[in-house]
Amino acid sequence: MSTDANEQSLEIEAIRQVGARRALVLTIGIAAAVAFVVLRLVVALGGRTPLPMDEWWHALMVATLTSVGVVVAFVPSNVGSTIGMIVIGIIVCVLLWWKRGRGDAATFAAAIVLVVAIGAPMSYIIGRLRPDDSLAEKLATSFPSGHTAVATTFVVILGLLLRRWYVWAVGVVWVLLMMWSRTYLHAHWLSDVLAGLFEGIAVACLVWCAAEAIRDRRAIRTNDEVPGES
Repeated sequence: MSTDANEQSLEIEAIRQVGARRALVLTIGIAAAVAFVVLRLVVALGGRTPLPMDEWWHALMVATLTSVGVVVAFVPSNVGSTIGMIVIGIIVCVLLWWKRGRGDAATFAAAIVLVVAIGAPMSYIIGRLRPDDSLAEKLATSFPSGHTAVATTFVVILGLLLRRWYVWAVGVVWVLLMMWSRTYLHAHWLSDVLAGLFEGIAVACLVWCAAEAIRDRRAIRTNDEVPGES
């Protein structure tokens, strides 16, 4: 009897922890979405011109520009290009499917597809100009930073799925490196990469929460269909 009570207590505690984790992720996702919208409005009200923090950060990047720094900055920039992300995304999807099942693979794929589907059209609609001295892209698709948004989505969704501290540790470094890279190459303003960061966090968190809700419904439906169980 005591053993059954202990098992039930542990089960209840596990359910509480899962619920608390999901609530936290949902809250972070909503907060990031709000931050993205606010920053979008600030940029729009400013006539799509650089914000004061953009000019300050851009001046700092110009002052610290070196040939070695440019070479280093192009590494994450090239890895995070469209072709690079397609290749890496496919590899990650295959590995997730193989190691963890199609559910995690589908969640990862959905997050990446959604963040691109939101960011790519928006950058053309907003049409914010990049810095005049851009060393990378020249098209007027500066806001938000697609490189940063996709990199952030990669990190957050993998962190939520795998739940390993080293995934988060390496991921944070990668996202910060990407944000620095895009501004160091003068391809984006600081507010562009911040918008990409918020977009990536929001999409990854909300997609993960939606996937968890779908899994719960399927589990309940499966239990209801099991003969002999009430």
